[in-house]
Amino acid sequence: MVSFFSCLALLIIGYFVYGKFVEKIFGADGNKTTPAIRLEDGVDYMPLPVWKAFLIQFLNIAGLGPIFGAIAGALWGPAAFLWIVFGSIFAGGVHDYFSGMLSLRHDGASIPEVVGKYLGNGFKQFMRAFSVVLLVLVGVVFLTGPAGLLAGITPKALDKTFWIYVIFIYYILATMLPIDKLIGKIYPVFGICLLIMAFGVGGGIIVEGYHIPEIVLQNLHPDGLPIWPLMFVTIACGAISGFHSTQSPIIARCITNEKQGRFVFYGA
Repeated sequence: MVSFFSCLALLIIGYFVYGKFVEKIFGADGNKTTPAIRLEDGVDYMPLPVWKAFLIQFLNIAGLGPIFGAIAGALWGPAAFLWIVFGSIFAGGVHDYFSGMLSLRHDGASIPEVVGKYLGNGFKQFMRAFSVVLLVLVGVVFLTGPAGLLAGITPKALDKTFWIYVIFIYYILATMLPIDKLIGKIYPVFGICLLIMAFGVGGGIIVEGYHIPEIVLQNLHPDGLPIWPLMFVTIACGAISGFHSTQSPIIARCITNEKQGRFVFYGA
């Protein structure tokens, strides 16, 4: 349990110390008018309360990938602990913060647009194509995974195919409706549920006295399971994946102060 609580402490310290350093490097300015205010259109650009922005971004990041990946990554024992903690502090959090803030500084532009401005049209088109392929692949997983879970806890008449259609319809509605009509209402609820689940699991581990292996040299090298590259591929979203940059512009168009960026992007 010492290792578990030490990792939690490091994550908290990382947010306040390294997160502050990253914010300073970027040069967040609380006096600048954000796109949510300057370009407000009632659809994509719309001021949201910071707690809502955080919960939406939190759910964008801590979705299916980080949960499944971390569970599968338990095969590597304490090494997975270290990768999740230090990867989140020095890689994932930094990536999510900069991708969100760069979008904010460029009027809420998507990542391909930001890339195109600095690296040219060729890289812009490459990023567009790459993002589409990645979105299709991830979309399939995020469609079939939850559909399978829902089919397992609902009556047999509501099979996996039924839930795939339901989720797909939700995807379309979430894309077409103004952000405050669906995403702004449902995502915060799901985000709160995810936080309650995390605290509940943590509390259960403590109360029941569940044994968590400590980080020691003897168990850092599991037999037959090479850490490189398999662990880093398995626990990608749990530390850094790069895909989150496609989601950050959604919230970059909704925060009302650049100083909120550390809490919303790095903190989530």
